[in-house]
Amino acid sequence: MKNNRREFLKLTGLAGMSLAGAGLLQGFTPGPEATVKEGKLFNDFNMSGYAAPKLETVRIGFVGLGNRGPAAVYRMSHIEGVDIKALCDLRPEKAKAAFGKLKGSAHNPKLYTGGENEWKKMCERTDIDLIYISTPWSLHTPMAMYAMECGKHVCIEVPAATTIEDCWKLVEMSERTKKHCMMLENCCYGFFELLTLNMARQGFFGEIIHCEGAYIHDLLEGNFSKEKYWEMWRLKENFRNGNLYPTHGLGPVSQIMNLNRGDKMEYLVSLASNDFMMGPMADELAAKDAFYKPFKGKSFRGNMNTTTIKTAKGRSIMIQHDVTSPRPYSRIHLVSGTKATAQGFPGPEKISIGHNWATEEEFKALEQKYKPEIAKLIGDTAKKFGGHGGMDFLMDWRTIDCLRNGLPLDIDVYDTALWSAIGPLSEKSIANRSNSIDVPDFTRGKWRTNRAVDITFAAGGNTKTLPKRS
Repeated sequence: MKNNRREFLKLTGLAGMSLAGAGLLQGFTPGPEATVKEGKLFNDFNMSGYAAPKLETVRIGFVGLGNRGPAAVYRMSHIEGVDIKALCDLRPEKAKAAFGKLKGSAHNPKLYTGGENEWKKMCERTDIDLIYISTPWSLHTPMAMYAMECGKHVCIEVPAATTIEDCWKLVEMSERTKKHCMMLENCCYGFFELLTLNMARQGFFGEIIHCEGAYIHDLLEGNFSKEKYWEMWRLKENFRNGNLYPTHGLGPVSQIMNLNRGDKMEYLVSLASNDFMMGPMADELAAKDAFYKPFKGKSFRGNMNTTTIKTAKGRSIMIQHDVTSPRPYSRIHLVSGTKATAQGFPGPEKISIGHNWATEEEFKALEQKYKPEIAKLIGDTAKKFGGHGGMDFLMDWRTIDCLRNGLPLDIDVYDTALWSAIGPLSEKSIANRSNSIDVPDFTRGKWRTNRAVDITFAAGGNTKTLPKRS
């Protein structure tokens, strides 16, 4: 590992921000299980169901403290068995503000800030187990790669990658280093999503036929805000025309369908409307403020993207993405089976057995019967500490619980790669008049025998990671 790491550092260099060169993987020294197949590093180690050695205390370093990061720091500070060792952001004021959220706690992290390579110094520390990445999208993959090469597990905000090449890099690095690479898809821990997952696991829906998910959220003004996103990175991502943010809807239904664990995606078709909002706003703002002139006349993604997916078992998925139209927020979340149906967004949440939705009393009875153990154990506390109604805290708590108990993570590197891949694959479909595009099998055939992870049950009832008493 030391030789491998030295070779990695020599090839990638310490001066630049990015590791994601086109020939990066060619410089890796394969581990004992690795062979070369079709010019790519091929590793026979299977990260699905992999349980890393237990960590009595999970020592964490955070990078990216502008938007999502500070709230994650606050949540983690209230979970037992966590030691926040480091906080990193290019901007000193952001790092200091995140440090302020730890006031009154036992955490005293070192700040890494003011330079483009400070995050690397943090990753190179020997007393950190997990790197928590909440940076702009373009930095997700290179930072995760470097952290895993340095012997760290990684949790990455969505999406983890924006190209198929980067998706494969994450898979191959995780397999080679045997380090977890989990995308922080918080909607998998929404209470209704967990309820329907538990119902699916117990056969309530029968055979799953079709699922739907979405991210419909009016972010138009936020994307054009000078203050919200560093160097306008989020707006610049919208130059790409595709389903750029599919995972909030896709993650929960992928788990319900056991994708990568008994079924897999075969191909997708993606269609986008024209852009009716972003281009006109850019032109309007540019006429008033020179700051926006670089965005004038640019082509932006279409308002609404609809992506449909066919699985190996013949099931279908529809995922929608619209962040510019003035519509009410929705993640959809529809599960349709041979015996029953569930629907959330728009509310109220509903369940049906047959042609009619259950009455309010019938719904409450089903909710009580199928309420997952993890929600019973930590649900009220999660709502107290917040994060989109508690699902963010539940996600963080569950991740720490798995690491401390030596359990597989709910979202492995194959899920991370597959769910992220919908972005670039949808771009390719749209660029080809919405023709179908094959979806890579990041498990390399292991989906046939991989087993589902039961995230509805909390570490066998272990309560060692319950929040600290304040």
